[in-house]
Amino acid sequence: MLDIKFIRENVELIKQNCQNRLAKVDVDRLIELDAERRELETKIDELRGQRNTTSKTKPSAEEISKMKGLGQEIKTLEEKHELIYSQYKSLLLQVPNLTHPKVIVSRDENDNPTLETFGLPTKFKFTPLDHVQLAQNLDLIDFDRAAKVSGAKFYYLKNEAALLEFALIQYALEIAVKHGFTPLTTPDLAKQEILQGLGYNPRGESTQIYNLENTDPSQKPESNLSLIGTAEITMGGYHMNEVLNEEDLPKKYVAVSHCFRTEAGSYSKFSKGIFRVHQFTKVEMFQYVLPENGEAAHQELLEIEKKIFKGLKIPFRVVDHNTADLGGPSYRTYDLEAWMPGKPDKKNGAGDWAEITSASNCTDYQARGLNIKYKDKAGEKHFVYMLNGTAIAVSRALIAILENYQQADGSITIPKVLQKYLPGKIKVIKRK
Repeated sequence: MLDIKFIRENVELIKQNCQNRLAKVDVDRLIELDAERRELETKIDELRGQRNTTSKTKPSAEEISKMKGLGQEIKTLEEKHELIYSQYKSLLLQVPNLTHPKVIVSRDENDNPTLETFGLPTKFKFTPLDHVQLAQNLDLIDFDRAAKVSGAKFYYLKNEAALLEFALIQYALEIAVKHGFTPLTTPDLAKQEILQGLGYNPRGESTQIYNLENTDPSQKPESNLSLIGTAEITMGGYHMNEVLNEEDLPKKYVAVSHCFRTEAGSYSKFSKGIFRVHQFTKVEMFQYVLPENGEAAHQELLEIEKKIFKGLKIPFRVVDHNTADLGGPSYRTYDLEAWMPGKPDKKNGAGDWAEITSASNCTDYQARGLNIKYKDKAGEKHFVYMLNGTAIAVSRALIAILENYQQADGSITIPKVLQKYLPGKIKVIKRK
């Protein structure tokens, strides 16, 4: 979240930024609630001070009576403050991060400028198939039994596809570790307070989050658990309420997790096969850095993502999210979009670009929400900058491989960089 003091001092800037990012936030009401909150806190502190002063002496019967009345007044103000603070915090969490000055302003989430392109869209001397047809012919994915067991938008990976998932994980981890990232596997569940602190909305109408109600009835609702949609959540909460040392930064992690998404509100988006599913495996990079190193860390994440897909020899382009397409916590986001021959374009022709990775600089927005600071050499504390980037989202990487590496005889060549991770160094997927 943003610093409320900054919001108070830059109201028009915040309003314009919310408008640019299509965030419907009543900033004026937020400012009113903030004023009420602070006024109540001042009154409560004054009354507590009076009570503490009186309690240090031997009170008379009259003073005891006054103290009881004082206690009731404090309780009434505290209850009012709790209600005001809840409304204030809810609005504050809705305010998006500031926006990088180079991000273009647009009301169309598809209006993202292309910064660079690697390779050309794959051309075939035959009519290519999409990944669903390929997977059926080669016995790689079982949708029907997954639907029977778990429902729509779930799947079983089989045979070489299952092996490729682990090969992709190993490949991405190897590259990230060489760049100084510490590997981890993470829980697939996180407390809702972590999601809120990171800037996610676990309960909005268009939420992508699966919530587990009444995880622990003895705890507050924010202690209930949610299935994570990305390891950004578990790695973002990794250092919650900690003060890191300046000399220990940056902290660079690469985490493997399952990801769960409801895909609410995505009925109009492309979702064939395993492109948009409820569960998939992802390797996620995460960094905690000094504020002055935020831009460089963002570029590092992007370069690693590019290296991974250049190694796979998958055609891709780099796009820069415009204001309408930026997630609330992000200051700036780059996507890699791979060429997928089986995805229909806007004219329903064969082949289009589709997101396969994302890299975001969230500045100190998430650190403030989770209270993650660092101590500088002078002993002063400041919020860290937090960044995240996809190394590999397995399901979409698989689509790109199956569709771009298909051959005229229906087989699929396995990218050379992955072959060493497969049993017997499999080079080709053939009909069974």
